[in-house]
Amino acid sequence: MLNIILFGPPGAGKGTQSARLIEKYGLIHIATGDLFRKHLGEKTELGQKAKSYIDAGNLVPDSLVIDMVDDKIKEVGEVKGIIFDGFPRTVTQAEALDKLLETKQTPIKKFLALQVPEKELIERLLDRGKTSGRSDDQDISKIENRLKVYEGETIPVAKHYEQKGKMEMIKGFGEIEEIFERLSTAIDSI
Repeated sequence: MLNIILFGPPGAGKGTQSARLIEKYGLIHIATGDLFRKHLGEKTELGQKAKSYIDAGNLVPDSLVIDMVDDKIKEVGEVKGIIFDGFPRTVTQAEALDKLLETKQTPIKKFLALQVPEKELIERLLDRGKTSGRSDDQDISKIENRLKVYEGETIPVAKHYEQKGKMEMIKGFGEIEEIFERLSTAIDSI
C-alpha cells in the first residue's frame, strides 16, 4: 500500500493537494477532524469516549485517536493506499501510527512536507478567511499563534520521519499545478 503523510503548516495547501493526490493515486483520505466529526455525529463508542474528554476541556488521548484511525482503516478494507492529512501531530502519535501500520504490514512510505514562506502563509490564510468564515483565518494574531503552535508541536514529527529516511521537503509555493507535479514526482519515486 502507498501510505503517505502530507504535512505542512496552516495555509500550506494540504487540502487542495490532498484532493488531487487522492484522485490521481486512488488513495483514501484520513484526517482526524473528519474522524472526530464522524464518531461524535454517529455517537459511536469511540465518539462517546472522545466526547467525555472534549466536554471536560481536555485533549482526546493519542490512544483514542489511533483507535479511530484503525477503525477507519478496517472500515475501508482493501485500498491502494492512504493519505494522512493533519495527522500525526505529535511524535507520540507518529510512533503509535507506525506501530499500527506495522501490525498491518503496510508502513508509511513517504512523509511529504510542504514548505511555504511564513509571509505567504499569512497572506493565504487571510485571503481564505474572506470566504471561509473561519475566525482563525481572519485575525493575524491568531494566524501567527497557529504557526507558532505548528512549529513547536509538529516539527518534531518531521524529525521523526527524517530519522527514518522517509521525509522529503517539497516547495509548496508557486502555481497549484507546479506544486502538484512536485508532489507527484516524489510519490512516483517510491
